[in-house]
Amino acid sequence: MRRTATALLSLSLTCLGACPWAPPARAAVREVPAGGDGLARAVAAAAPGDVLRLAPGLHQGGVTIDKPLTVEGPPGHAAVIDAGGAGSALTVTAPNVTVTGLTLKGSGAEQHAMDSGLLLMPTAAGARVVGNRVTGNLYGVYVQGPRDATVEDNDIAGRTDLPMSQRGNGVTVWNAPGARIIANRITGGRDGIFANASRQDLFQGNRMEGVRFAIHYMYTNDSRVLGNVSVGNDIGFALMFSDRLEVRDNQSAGDRDYGLLLNYANASTITGNRVEGRFRRTRPGQAMGDDGGDGAMMPRVAGTEGGFRTGTAKCVFVYNANKNRIAGNRFEGCDIGIHFTAGAERNTLTGNAFIGNRTQVMYVGTRSLDWSDHGRGNYWSDNPAFDLNGDGIADEAYRPNDLVDRVVWRFPAAKLLLNSPAIQVIRWAQAQFPALHPGGVIDSAPLMKPPPMTSPPMTSPPMTGDAPVDANAPLATASSQP
Repeated sequence: MRRTATALLSLSLTCLGACPWAPPARAAVREVPAGGDGLARAVAAAAPGDVLRLAPGLHQGGVTIDKPLTVEGPPGHAAVIDAGGAGSALTVTAPNVTVTGLTLKGSGAEQHAMDSGLLLMPTAAGARVVGNRVTGNLYGVYVQGPRDATVEDNDIAGRTDLPMSQRGNGVTVWNAPGARIIANRITGGRDGIFANASRQDLFQGNRMEGVRFAIHYMYTNDSRVLGNVSVGNDIGFALMFSDRLEVRDNQSAGDRDYGLLLNYANASTITGNRVEGRFRRTRPGQAMGDDGGDGAMMPRVAGTEGGFRTGTAKCVFVYNANKNRIAGNRFEGCDIGIHFTAGAERNTLTGNAFIGNRTQVMYVGTRSLDWSDHGRGNYWSDNPAFDLNGDGIADEAYRPNDLVDRVVWRFPAAKLLLNSPAIQVIRWAQAQFPALHPGGVIDSAPLMKPPPMTSPPMTSPPMTGDAPVDANAPLATASSQP
């Protein structure tokens, strides 16, 4: 027995000695003075598990963290790591690295090189990027393949001096299962958060302002988008070519084209979200639907160049998305409440509120769709209904569109005839004889009141020339509605 225990102890010590990242008996705290290449030298001299405490001032960037370390700054983000306009400020290749309390700035501008404030390589599993200020970089934080990385409570300000197609994202997640992107504040750059070819990720409590898409999902499955806020962006939440998502309690205020886009997003649950449109002016020289370079992947937004438009173009656009449950959301103040394409099938819509949209529903298709579930439909602010038995369900079905709407969508010049006697006769006849309706959306159990939401309405973003919205304002939360 004694010889067996000795052999096991010897084997364990051998394995620990062979591991390049075996933690020391006691981690050391190493003070790193500002100036020169002190940070690179400190990393080279450190043992796995050590803490590198950076002094206030400027530290030379372009450093690779190749062993498990904690790199931390003093209060107020006073330690600045500057890449000097080339490469990334910090690159992490070792697992279980923590970077906290720093200012990371000055990356290069090469997209193919992923020049970033902080670049996490595939071997950086379990990395934690917490409480940093990341500014003036091409990409803010680039999560390039590590498992279980956390990016939390960072202030990320992207570059706005480049054309949109040449900018980077605030946080990029590529093939990084288990990534947690939580409570970050992101402004400028291209997209706030961009996820591609990943799975089982969590995006929660982030606030994005002044970007193209607040959250942009591509081929990212089995993930959650919870409690995020998008203010004044081109698109709030663009969920594309992704399956089995939970999209809950998010808010979009004053986003220009769409609050929520489901483009080939399938088998997902969309609940408790709030989209609030408002009067917006297009940027000078920019056409409606200018997508900054991804036009092949994006359905276009109809409209004209310049001028005023009533609210966000579309609160929600469902484009060839299937088998989704869209329930308990509020879509308010948009040109179009929901645009639903004929290629979208087997979706359930119930318990939503469509309030004050210029056109509540746009559906150009011949099939009949009943937007109610188990005797419960949606609330429509333009539905002059009665509820004689007081059960909260209107006594008659609601049809948001008629034959005239379909003609106008296909031939916009027909708007000139909307007030003509012939059009009025057609609409009267359809109201009297429902069989004349050419198919489309019907809500067989419309609600008399909008379902309650626990989050208060958001403050709309300012008009052009007004003071900016405070990106550090506390986030509102909403609970899912049935």
